[in-house]
Order: sequence, then C-alpha cells, then structure tokens
Amino acid sequence: MNAQPDTSLAKLTWEDPTNLQPQEFVLLEGGTASIGRAPENDICIAERHVSRQHAVIAFRDGVFVITDLGSANKTFVNDHELTAPFPLAHGDVIRLYVPTINFSAFVTPEEEQMARTTGHISIPPVHNQPPSLRVTASPSEEGAEFVLTRDLTTIGRATTDSTWDISLRDPAVSRPHCRIQKKGAEWLIVDLGGVNKTFLNQEQVTGTPRSLKDGDVLLVGHTTLLFRQT
Repeated sequence: MNAQPDTSLAKLTWEDPTNLQPQEFVLLEGGTASIGRAPENDICIAERHVSRQHAVIAFRDGVFVITDLGSANKTFVNDHELTAPFPLAHGDVIRLYVPTINFSAFVTPEEEQMARTTGHISIPPVHNQPPSLRVTASPSEEGAEFVLTRDLTTIGRATTDSTWDISLRDPAVSRPHCRIQKKGAEWLIVDLGGVNKTFLNQEQVTGTPRSLKDGDVLLVGHTTLLFRQT
C-alpha cells in the first residue's frame, strides 16, 4: 500500500524517443534539473528538435519553476510558449517542440526510492564545490562552462585587450558587463551599467546586487548562462 507522498516532491515522466520506453525523474525540494539533448544534462532527451541545453526546472518559493534556456525551438507548457519563468502545477504538460514531459506533484515512497537507486533524482546542492556558469545559448560559445573559482568574477565582451575573468564573443555584451561576487556563503550578480543590461530569470538587474541560486538563468547581451551549484 502506497503512503501519501511528501508534498515537497514532484516527478517528471516522458517517453524515451530512442527506444520508446517510459522514463521518470523525481524532483526534491530545493533541487534543480536541467533538460536538453546534451548528455551532461540532468535529463537527457536525445531528440533532434530538443536543444543541447533546452530548459531548467528549479525550486523557487515553494514551487517548481521552469525556464527556457534560449532554446532554438522554444519551450511550451500546456501548449503556451514560455516567455518568462513559469510555476508548474500538477498535470501540466511540458513540450520541447515535439517531445512532451508530464509534471506530477505526487510521488510514492517506492518511486522516490527507485529514483535514488537509479540516480534519476534532483537533490539540493551541498555547496562543496565552486559554482559554475554554463553557456546554454550564444552567438558563438554554446556549451562552454566557466567554474567560478574566485570570489569576484567580471564578465565582459572579448576584445584584443580585454582582461575580464570571463570574456564572451558576443557583440551585445558590454566592456565590462556584469560581476559575480561571493559574500559569505552567498553569490551575487551585479550589473555594471552596460548598454544591454543584465537579466536574472528575465528580470532586469538594477543597482542592487541580486542573490543567485542553483538553476538561475542569466541573460548577458545575447548570451544565456545557467548558474549551477553542486
């Protein structure tokens, strides 16, 4: 007999496009799951319409929120294209142009145990490694990853004389554009007054530093960056 599941759990189910077998991934409170065609994603869906880094689901203010990662074919929930981070509810259907993923707010203890056994589960970060920025959409650097080994990292446009910690080959990025800094146990994003501004989860970062959490999405010029902690 299945016990009532913990309300902090959710699960994603879909059909593997390569072998048509059912797949399942469990989400824990505080966990994050990246979705895409590339094998380094938490959820890899090897289908040609899916971008290498397509979308991310993160836990925010008591709910799981899905954000598109600048994918070529866009992300849809219940057939509505995402234009901003979207809070998921039980029964929602996520569509990556063609493949569909079902979101459920109910997980049995047996399903959770199986997910832990197979590794098909998101767990909250333990912060024992430096965070990283993964380029998910870019004019020229998609797939690049930058580990934040310093407490202060400046991001700017790549030029012949640039000295930024992270130089992006994106003409829409300013010189410099933004800065990521560590303050205690917290990581912050600061806009440096560039022409095209800095956006965190599609909201403009103004003068006040904004806190970064695992699964947050930054837009710097035309470059989309996924912030990950482990």
